[in-house]
Amino acid sequence: MAKPLQTAMLTMPARKATVTRATKETRISASVDLDGSGVYDVKTGIGFLDHMLEQLSRHSLIDLTVRAEGDLHIDFHHTTEDSGYAVGEAISKALGERRGIQRYGEATIPMDETLTRVALDASNRPYLVWRVDFTRPKLGEMDTELFKEWFQAFAQSAGLTLHVENVYGENNHHIVESCFKGLARALRAAISIDPRKADAVPSTKGTLTA
Repeated sequence: MAKPLQTAMLTMPARKATVTRATKETRISASVDLDGSGVYDVKTGIGFLDHMLEQLSRHSLIDLTVRAEGDLHIDFHHTTEDSGYAVGEAISKALGERRGIQRYGEATIPMDETLTRVALDASNRPYLVWRVDFTRPKLGEMDTELFKEWFQAFAQSAGLTLHVENVYGENNHHIVESCFKGLARALRAAISIDPRKADAVPSTKGTLTA
């Protein structure tokens, strides 16, 4: 039985996609390879956001390239939110019919004094539950309130039911980084191929597309 399963895995189409998003506020391109090795090349103009997207790539094993130009002379809001939309849309496009995926994923991430839980369903029914509080308005030059905006945009365009809960923590850098690492590990599990059902959509409805 092992050989037919291996053959099915080898003949699956490449799960890659590129998305370009252009508005009056931002111009963003995002490319992903869901079956990569966590190679990243990210330049958004926002150093801390670059660091978080690099964590997402490294710990999900999704190869990720992002280029963003935005109205940073105003603030970081549009670039942060639209990068979430672009990366999420690229992942959704690469998933296609979502055939064969495990669909569900979860991760509990410790980072020094901080503990964060992330659970998701790649159901194509977008929803975000965000139970994360920060004690500082900024990390470097980035407003901490913008992290929720990124996760909301990402969940919406990737088609994820996404729950993020910081159980406890004191250091704001650790809190947000554990959220991105938790998302990465949960996403890695959810989009992995189930070798027993590599040809089936994981739903009794027979579809996970909108």
